[in-house]
Amino acid sequence: MEVAQDYCPWPRQTWTEELATLKSRLRRIWEAGDYDRLARYMESGGEAFYGRLSIPRGASLLDVGCGSGKLALIAARHGVNATGVDIAENLVERARERARVEGLPARFRVADVEALPFCDASFDAVVSLAGAIFAPRPEMVARELVRVCRPGGVIAMANWTARGFVGKMYDAVSKFVAPSGMPAPVLWGEEDVVRARFGSAVSCLRLTRRETEMNFPFPPGEVVRFFRACHGPVNRAFAALDRAGRKNLQAELEALWSSRNIARGGFTRVDAEWLEVVAVRS
Repeated sequence: MEVAQDYCPWPRQTWTEELATLKSRLRRIWEAGDYDRLARYMESGGEAFYGRLSIPRGASLLDVGCGSGKLALIAARHGVNATGVDIAENLVERARERARVEGLPARFRVADVEALPFCDASFDAVVSLAGAIFAPRPEMVARELVRVCRPGGVIAMANWTARGFVGKMYDAVSKFVAPSGMPAPVLWGEEDVVRARFGSAVSCLRLTRRETEMNFPFPPGEVVRFFRACHGPVNRAFAALDRAGRKNLQAELEALWSSRNIARGGFTRVDAEWLEVVAVRS
């Protein structure tokens, strides 16, 4: 299979002032904290997701909303020509450093999922592990994922659901950080919504609800503090509150983690549901 082109000049989308402000706000949210530290605790879910895709060695893959590079690095370790993009510059830099340390040829760049800087049909596989769902215009997201995938290639996503644990956690923090009028990211976890967004652009669409483990070697209260330090939206939600509000949010999130915790002895394990989307580009 052909390796994806390194870069293809693509006309930059003209943004209104309102949209540019929204994009800037979203970038600041995801650049807050230290998401790479958090992502290390969820590597197993990424490994399992990638393993089910059966992407052959030598294929070209684009990881959209790559964060600190987890899925692209997994692919590179399996001999895949991996590229990752994310809106947060500090996470892209961390992904590059991880690739350098491991001696992996994975490439990373700052880019917006709604205007990907690649030519049509550049990749054999286009994937997103709970990343692309946070872009504000889902129809544009679906269009771009399809556009840069070659006909017959794989498009795959792992999308948090509203009823799952992460969906409940976002319920608690979104009212402090989610921009007004932006579609809820967890709508990507609804089967009918996914079908409508991709439409006839894909075939052989498989939608499977799966549980992924979130494991931490400390109790729920410390997990919340860890998310507060590392996870952009949670970090910004706490920052938006006064002392009493922070105390209340800590208690609310700690109660949520405690109610779903199936570990004992000062550890935390929660099963979080996502909708696994796997399709073939028509």
